[in-house]
Amino acid sequence: MTMTLFEQAGSLRIGVVDFVSPDEVKVVLDIEAPESVELNTGGPRPFPRVNGYLLIPVDDGFLVGQTEWITVERSPFPKRRGMQDFGLVDLPYPLRKLRLNPLGTLRHQEKAGEYIFRRGAAALPSVGAAVLLPTETQLCSIVESGEKRRVKIGTSPIAGDKEVSVDPDRLFGRHLAVIGNTGSGKSCSIAGLIRWSLAQATKSRQDRLPNARFIVLDPNGEYSRVFRGDDTINSRIFTVDPDEGKGEIPLKVPLWFWNSAEWCSFTQASAKTQRPLLRRALREIKSGQTVGSNVYQNGPDEDVPLYFQGTDLANHLEALASQEKVSKYLDSLVARIRTFLSDPRIKRVIDSPTNDITLYQWLMDYIGAAASAGSCVSVIDLSLVPTEVVHVVTAVIARMTFEALQRYAKLNNKTLPTVMVMEEAHTFIKRYKEDVENQNAASVCCQVFERIAREGRKFGLGLVISSQRPSELSPTVLSQCNTYLLHRISNDRDQQLIHQLVPDNLRGLLRELPLLPSQNAILLGWASELPVLVKMNDLPEVHQPRSEDPKFWDVWTGAEERRISWEEIARDWQEGSSEHQSEATSDIEQVSQEPAGNNDEEFSNVPF
Repeated sequence: MTMTLFEQAGSLRIGVVDFVSPDEVKVVLDIEAPESVELNTGGPRPFPRVNGYLLIPVDDGFLVGQTEWITVERSPFPKRRGMQDFGLVDLPYPLRKLRLNPLGTLRHQEKAGEYIFRRGAAALPSVGAAVLLPTETQLCSIVESGEKRRVKIGTSPIAGDKEVSVDPDRLFGRHLAVIGNTGSGKSCSIAGLIRWSLAQATKSRQDRLPNARFIVLDPNGEYSRVFRGDDTINSRIFTVDPDEGKGEIPLKVPLWFWNSAEWCSFTQASAKTQRPLLRRALREIKSGQTVGSNVYQNGPDEDVPLYFQGTDLANHLEALASQEKVSKYLDSLVARIRTFLSDPRIKRVIDSPTNDITLYQWLMDYIGAAASAGSCVSVIDLSLVPTEVVHVVTAVIARMTFEALQRYAKLNNKTLPTVMVMEEAHTFIKRYKEDVENQNAASVCCQVFERIAREGRKFGLGLVISSQRPSELSPTVLSQCNTYLLHRISNDRDQQLIHQLVPDNLRGLLRELPLLPSQNAILLGWASELPVLVKMNDLPEVHQPRSEDPKFWDVWTGAEERRISWEEIARDWQEGSSEHQSEATSDIEQVSQEPAGNNDEEFSNVPF
C-alpha cells in the first residue's frame, strides 16, 4: 500500500521547531521519535546523531540542517503528538532537544525527478514547523550534491556510507589544503586523489592514458614507490642519488635557471652593497659580454634562464669588483659562491659543466611531454638535497613551472592544467617577516608559492599543500585555498585557525577534528556543496607513501629483523668527500670572522 505525501511526511516527522534564528534552529523531539536507530527511511540508520542531517519544510523545498548537539531537559509532562497530558502528576520527564545549523535548501526537480541541494536559504521555518528525517534519496542528494562529481574519493559515515565524489576542476582548480596531524592519513589521501583522478580520466578516455600533469615536491622521499610500476601512469622519479635499476632520474636544477632573487638569497648578498653588483654580473655574463659592458639597454634580463657556469660568475664578480675598485666589499660574496659551488653535495644538483641540460628538455622531463605520451606524475625527491640549497631548489622548480605555464597561456590563448603538490608545506611556505631587508632562501621560496596561490589559477596551475601545522603557514597561501581536506587536528592553535576559515554555522562539524580516526577527513569548501565527513577510499599498501610509524615492538622482540652495518653507512656517508676538495678553504677561514653585509654605509657612494 502506497502512502500519500502527507502520510509519508508524517511518518518521517521526529519533532517540531522550538526556536529559529538565521544561524541556528532548535528542535524539540517527539516522545515517539527514535532513541538510537530509525527504520522508516528505507533502511536502518542511527538517530539522533551529532552531525547528522534533518529536513524542515519551507516555501521552496526543505531547509537542510546539520545536528550540532543533542541534550535532555526535564519537563513536567511528556509531550506526545495529539495528546494533552497537562493533567498528569507533575513529575520530571525527559524532554530531548537538539540544535541544527542551517546549511542550504533541498529542492525537488519535477522534470528530472530528483532533488537538488544548494547552499543558502531564501526562507526560514517558523516555530512549530515539523522536522523530518531525510529519505535515502534525499540523503544521497545532500551528500552527493554538486555538478560534475566525476571522481569518487570515499564514503560518508554520517550519511549511511553514501558515496562522496568530487569535481577535479573544483578540487584542484582553486587550490586544496590537506591538513592534519602526523599519521592521520594526509599523504595517503593525496596519493589517492592523484591515482583516483587519473584512473577515472583513463576510464573516460576509453582506457587511453589521460593528458594530465602532476608535480609532487616530496621532502621526505615518501612518494618514490607510489606510482612506480603502474602502466596506467607515466611517472618519473627525480632524486639526488638515483637507482637506475628502478628507473630513477638524477635531480638537476641548474644554477643558470636561477633568477636574481634566488641568487641573492642563496649567497646572502647584502641589499645595498653586494646585491646590485651581483645582478649586474648576471646580466653581463648571460649576455656573453666582458666586464663593464653596457647591457642595460640591449642586454638580456638577469632573470632569463641562459646558460653559464658558476665559476664564470665568481670570476666575473672578481673582475667587476677590481674594475670598480670595490674588491673589499665583494670578497666575502665571491668566497661564499666559490665555497658553495665546490661542495660536492650541492654541485651534483645545481652544477652543469656543459650545456647538457637544455631548458626545453628540462620542461619536457619535469612538467610533462606532449599528450601522446600520456599522463605524467613527476615525483621530485628532495630528501637528499642539502639543507643549504633545498629551499632555493624548491623555489626554482615551482617558479619555472609557473612561468612556463604563463608562457604557454600567452602563446596558445589557453591554459595547460597542471597540479603542483607541496608536502611539508609548513617548512617551505612558512610565514615570514616582510619588513626584513635581506630575505633568506626560505622567504624567497614562500614568496614563489604565494604568487602561485594568487595567480596560478589564471594559468592552469593548481596548488595542493599538505601540512601538520597550518598555524605556521603563510596566511596568503592558506587564504587562497578554496577547498580543505581536514584530517585529525589536536593542537588548539591549529584548530582555532581552521575555525576562522569557515562561517560560524559550519563550525559544528569541525569539533570532530580531534576525534577523527586515520583515513577519515572533513571535506569543505569550493569542491563540496556542504561540509561532509569522508572515509577515504582504501589504498593498497604498495600504492601508499612511505609514512608508516616505526615498528619499535616488532624490532625489539625480533618479529622483524634489522641488519646493521655501520661500516656500509659510514662508507656511503663519506663517499666522494675526498674527491672534491673545497677551493675556498682559505677564504672560509678569512671570511668566518667577517660579518656579512656590514659595509652598506661605506659602499653607498660606489657607482654601479
